[in-house]
Amino acid sequence: MSQKRILVTGASGCIGHYISEALIQETEHELYLLVRNPKKLQIDTEARSGVTVLQGDMRDIKQFADLLKTIDIAVLTATAWGGEETFDINVHKTHELLNLLDPDRCEQVIYFSTASVLDRNNQPLKEAGELGTDYIRSKYDCLHKISELAIAPKVSIVFPTLVLGGDRNKPYSHITSGIPEVTKYVNLIRYLKADGSFHFIHGRDIATVVRHLIEHPPQEDDTRSFVLGQKRLTVNQAVEEVCAYLGKKIYFRIPLSLSLANLIIVLFRIQMAAWDRFSMNYRHFTYKNVVNPGSLGLPNYCATMSDVLKISGVKPCIN
Repeated sequence: MSQKRILVTGASGCIGHYISEALIQETEHELYLLVRNPKKLQIDTEARSGVTVLQGDMRDIKQFADLLKTIDIAVLTATAWGGEETFDINVHKTHELLNLLDPDRCEQVIYFSTASVLDRNNQPLKEAGELGTDYIRSKYDCLHKISELAIAPKVSIVFPTLVLGGDRNKPYSHITSGIPEVTKYVNLIRYLKADGSFHFIHGRDIATVVRHLIEHPPQEDDTRSFVLGQKRLTVNQAVEEVCAYLGKKIYFRIPLSLSLANLIIVLFRIQMAAWDRFSMNYRHFTYKNVVNPGSLGLPNYCATMSDVLKISGVKPCIN
C-alpha cells in the first residue's frame, strides 16, 4: 500500500492511543495526530519521521481547513462524553470536519460511533435517540446526518461495544478501571444468576481492525458498518469464567429477576435515569455479525474473560 496522509482525531484518548501507536509502529504512513493537550499523548511520537502532533480543539476545527483538504484517510475517534459541549463536538463540529475533507481526494473516513445506538439487528435503536445520555443521543443524531454529506459514500462507521484497554502508557477505559474493584465482590456475585448478554472489545483489537480497514478499504458494494466486539457473552457465562479464573466454586445460584430488581429500586428509593431504566429492561446488548481481529483472520489480543482479567492486572488462582 502506498504512503497515505492519515488524520487521527482524539489521539490522546484510550482508543486513539492504541490506533496511533499501531500506525506509528506498524506503518510508514504520514500521520497527523490531533489532540487538545499534547502532554496527554503518552506514546512515542518521535519513533520515526512522518508523525506530526497537531494541538487543537474540535471546536476550532476550521483552523486546519487547508490540511484537511490534503488528507487521504481520516480516523475520527474524538468525542465529548457529556456536558455543554457534547452536541457541538459530537454532531456539529464532526460534520464540519467531514465537510472540510475533499471528497475527491479522501479515500476513506473511519468514524467512531457506539454500539449503544443500535438494536439487536444492527439498526438504529429509537430509544437511544429518545432516552439516551447526551453522549448517546449525540451519536444517534450524528449517525443520521452523515448520510446527507458529500463525503458519505467514503465513510466507514464503526460501533464499538464495551471498550476495554489502558496501561501505564495509555489512559484506562471506564470499564477496565473498574474491573479490579468488581472482583472484590465475587464472593457475592457468584451466587447470583441474571438474564443478560453483551460483547466487549479491547483497544488493541480495535486498532488491529482499523489498520485492516485502512489497508483493505470497503469496496463499492461492501458494508461500511462494523460492530466491533468479541463473541456474545451472557452475564452468567462471564461470572462463571471469572470464578474459574479466581478459583471460586459456585455451589448454587439465585435468579435475580427483573421484578426483584424493580422491588429493590422502589424499597431503597434508588434514582435511575431513563436510559439506565431502559438498559435494565433491555438486558441483551448483542449484535449481528460482530467484527474483531479473529473474524478477519487476524490474531485477537483479548478474546475471553480470562484475557480481560489478566490484562487488567487481576492475579489468577493457581491450584
